[in-house]
Amino acid sequence: MDDNTGRRRSTWLRATASAAAAAALLTGCGSGDDKAAEPSPSASAGSTAPTTSGSPSPAASASSTGGGTASLTPFEADPAAVPRTARQAESLAQAVALQPQAWGPDYRAQQPAASTPRTVAVLDAQCRWQRRPLPKTVLASLSRYSELPGAGGKGTIKVTAAVTVHATVRDADQQLSTTLEEPLRCQVQQVRTDEQITGLMSTATPYGQGNNTYADDQVVEIGAYVTGTSAQAYRWFVARLGTVTVAVSVMGAQGYKLDDLVQFASNGINSMLTRVETELGRKN
Repeated sequence: MDDNTGRRRSTWLRATASAAAAAALLTGCGSGDDKAAEPSPSASAGSTAPTTSGSPSPAASASSTGGGTASLTPFEADPAAVPRTARQAESLAQAVALQPQAWGPDYRAQQPAASTPRTVAVLDAQCRWQRRPLPKTVLASLSRYSELPGAGGKGTIKVTAAVTVHATVRDADQQLSTTLEEPLRCQVQQVRTDEQITGLMSTATPYGQGNNTYADDQVVEIGAYVTGTSAQAYRWFVARLGTVTVAVSVMGAQGYKLDDLVQFASNGINSMLTRVETELGRKN
């Protein structure tokens, strides 16, 4: 094992532990209800949340230009690689967002397999998830939807991998703030006519806190995904590196434990963070 491989594995383990600890903290604070579907890169309508941690995050003082990063960051991007145009951002999103085979050999694409181009998921004032045209603060956004078909008495696991490339670090930081605030504003969120996310709670772990040595900021959200009268556990992880935010949602199924969902989500978010590093720069 070379030094780079060792560092990546160490970071992976810390990231998994950090995310698991955050999810466990929320579960311990809740009533046992748990969530999962699209709500991916969010540009929540009318949100004026302060910052993810309740105080300025490490990146809040970053340059407002696309390549700017704060001094306290786990990541140093190559300024020449940071997307400045929609085309560059779309190319990055395509490279980072996980396709079914990246989740595992038995995964397949859902239908539809991806979000509508040039749109972003928005939680509106009525707490309904919708896709709307990209705002000026977002250069590109892509969500890919996959599933692990049920077998051996287990149900079907559904996952989303989402990437949002922002115009500036501050815009990306605001997405994490919005994500943290949304469960307070909308504890019940309408996804489709007969699908809701309920019992929502969220927590943030900025860089340098807990075991977070791998992302500028991280938010973990838990709840229950309700389809008709059936409810399944839900986990949603969001992380930021520079101007890029990555998100993973996992909807549980019969035969799977909460720890399984956390592992799926952790693996997904870690894979995309590694891809961001590969595409844009290197670890500090």
